[in-house]
Amino acid sequence: MKKQIARAITSAFLIAASILSTVTIAPKRATAASLSTAIIAMFPKNVGEFAYADLKTARKFPWFQQLNDQVIPPRFKQFEQFLGTSGVDPNSQVEEIAWANITSGKGDDVVGVALGQFNPSASETKLKAQKVPAIDVQGFHLYAFGSGAGAGDILFVFFDSNTAAFGNRSVLEQLINVRMGGEETLLTGKLFPLISEANGNGTIWAVLDREHTRLAMQQLLPQASQFPQAAAIVGRMHAMILNIKADNGVDAHFQAVCDSVDDANLLSAAMQAGLMYRRYQEAQTNPTLAKTIDQVRVSPAGDRLNVDAPVSQEQLMSLIQTKAFASPM
Repeated sequence: MKKQIARAITSAFLIAASILSTVTIAPKRATAASLSTAIIAMFPKNVGEFAYADLKTARKFPWFQQLNDQVIPPRFKQFEQFLGTSGVDPNSQVEEIAWANITSGKGDDVVGVALGQFNPSASETKLKAQKVPAIDVQGFHLYAFGSGAGAGDILFVFFDSNTAAFGNRSVLEQLINVRMGGEETLLTGKLFPLISEANGNGTIWAVLDREHTRLAMQQLLPQASQFPQAAAIVGRMHAMILNIKADNGVDAHFQAVCDSVDDANLLSAAMQAGLMYRRYQEAQTNPTLAKTIDQVRVSPAGDRLNVDAPVSQEQLMSLIQTKAFASPM
């Protein structure tokens, strides 16, 4: 992911980001919550990346809090503290979260919807008493972490006692406009069929468009840049689906939608070679990660490249203890 800002309310965003940058992390579960189509419909048509996390389920696992402590950058911890002053506890009141990255001229902006149990009137009373900057948009009160005028400032708004939204001001206003019927919804966008395919199939899942898929593949397969043919295949990819399931075991699955069957076959061979090289690199310094890489399976299926990465809970805890996912920010 180009930006990690989506972690403003919960740790789910950076867990997903960690999975995109290290193919070996992911939780497994037989069943999963589905995100309501009504919530998906609130997002703008032009999103480049859309993701969902079932936090109520994720919090049950012993690795969740430790992983959260490593991956969340300091600025987002400060934002969580800010939410706490409004009476919102992100660690208990937010049960589900959906977020999207939207590419702008200066990079990616993020906008998200948090679902849970809120008390908007009590929270707004506290925020007003603290003189937190507020902006009125189409009858809604947007509260700012910061002045509200900075390009990187995050704002949030309560729609009702179960639904809140947050994000950079321009895209948060765009989400409100979609919700009010002033713009086209994500339901009419190119990603929606893939979102429907991913929805309900994981504790965390994500769908990426062409540009975000290319960025993710650069992290998953950095060696591709050394081989012009592989780099060209990555450049022609259409999209990616990531599904993360959680239980006592761990399992990540992603599908890259390639431009052709030949592209999927060639990239499968390149990724298998890349994993073998990565395992060789890690064998001496990080044997737990090396064993995890051993379990990764790569296979083509028509014009898609499938990658499955099962990881035991013990391996995941060991990787966390070595601070393998510690945020550099």
